[in-house]
Amino acid sequence: MTDTLPAAARTGAAERTGFADRHGVQHPFGDAEAEAQVRSDDRSHVFHSWSAQAQIDPLPIAAGEGSTFWDYQGNAFLDFSSQLVNLNLGHQHPDLVAAIQQQAGRLATIQPSMANDVRGELARRIAGVAPGTLDSVFFTNGGADANEYAVRLARRVTGRRKVLSMYRSYHGGTATAIALTGDPRRWANEPSDPSVAHFFGPYPYRSAFHSTSPEEETARALEHLENVIVLEGAATVAAIIIETIVGTNGVLVPPPGYLAGVRELCDRYGIVYIADEVMVGFGRVGEWFAVDAFDVVPDLITFAKGVNSGYVPLGGVVISDAIASFFDDVSFQGGLTYSGHPLACAAGVATFDVFERDGILERVRDLGSRVVEPEITSWLDRHPSLGEVRGRGLFWALELVRDRETREPLVPFNATGADAAPMAEVAAACKKAGVWPFTHFNRVHIAPPLIIEEDELRRGLAAIDAALAVADRYAR
Repeated sequence: MTDTLPAAARTGAAERTGFADRHGVQHPFGDAEAEAQVRSDDRSHVFHSWSAQAQIDPLPIAAGEGSTFWDYQGNAFLDFSSQLVNLNLGHQHPDLVAAIQQQAGRLATIQPSMANDVRGELARRIAGVAPGTLDSVFFTNGGADANEYAVRLARRVTGRRKVLSMYRSYHGGTATAIALTGDPRRWANEPSDPSVAHFFGPYPYRSAFHSTSPEEETARALEHLENVIVLEGAATVAAIIIETIVGTNGVLVPPPGYLAGVRELCDRYGIVYIADEVMVGFGRVGEWFAVDAFDVVPDLITFAKGVNSGYVPLGGVVISDAIASFFDDVSFQGGLTYSGHPLACAAGVATFDVFERDGILERVRDLGSRVVEPEITSWLDRHPSLGEVRGRGLFWALELVRDRETREPLVPFNATGADAAPMAEVAAACKKAGVWPFTHFNRVHIAPPLIIEEDELRRGLAAIDAALAVADRYAR
């Protein structure tokens, strides 16, 4: 296991009984009793999401700092998933921690119907980087309820009910959000919202339209979407919701012209265009909002995760003036007790300060284009299991296959148990080398904190490169 303890903890493996982090908090290493208590409490009382409870064994975590976290044995892991692609500024960022501490010291909470300085400042700063006339912000507790409220806004403004979303998508685990979701997590929750219909988005590597170029994929995917709109009844469709870059379901970067075409279809049929930027907003691809990379302005943008790196739960909807003005004299029927929570907003304001002071957007674009893209592209020459690499900024996917000619996935769609073993082996090889990966179906995703140092990034990539030798054994 890679030994990358914080400076305060580098006292030799035999002496790993704990360390004080930069905030003076003491963390235990080698404390078997503390680790056993954490594991016992978790297994006895914590009910975990998306899991068969008796078949999991969550790893107890003792500490985190920057791009690294540690278990109770002092084993270090480079966090190449940013937890759930939300820890954009890394573990225990001093500016975010200080902002929360200072806010708690002067005003820990206040109800959303009152005006609050950090809530208002964060809304102003979000509006300031949003495209077009998206100037108002409704705060939520996270991404799922951000998508719920975006749909509610669209339905109220249009007077229509239906919402269209992609099959390859994830929009959250709440009632409408899971109905919008296209991936298999939706299945066990059906029937859910009956006013949702799904369509195929562009995916050039596995084209549903038998396309032979990105341009052809765009044209055929847009033709398909328009057919769905017409056949579902254009006058019944309130909104189309799209992850600007599809996240968990593939890091699918839209081909040239696709999002502009969606915008045009929405304008033609009077449909609200919702951009789900819960995962890719706030710097993940080197832009404040990923739509900026595609020169398109949606009507609503949903966000969460990177707005404050998840230090305190926060999400929201950025609303265009046209939609916001509808509610000037019409009451908006929606709200949350913790909407715009001061502690969460204080961390969000600090996030803006860090981004601007440290040039986070610029460094993400630089590391993505100068380090990640050329490195992982070079792997195509020596890893027969690597079918395609795609992404931008610090958000990439490695699509693993058994056969490059047929593009047969390394594991079947939604594989479990023995069928999923090859990907489990790849993930285990990464962890053994000190890198905690993000894997989904037949893919390894690369999504480290945006503050990762270049040497850490290269070290993590080297570990994944070596782990691909496991997948190569299954390739024909």
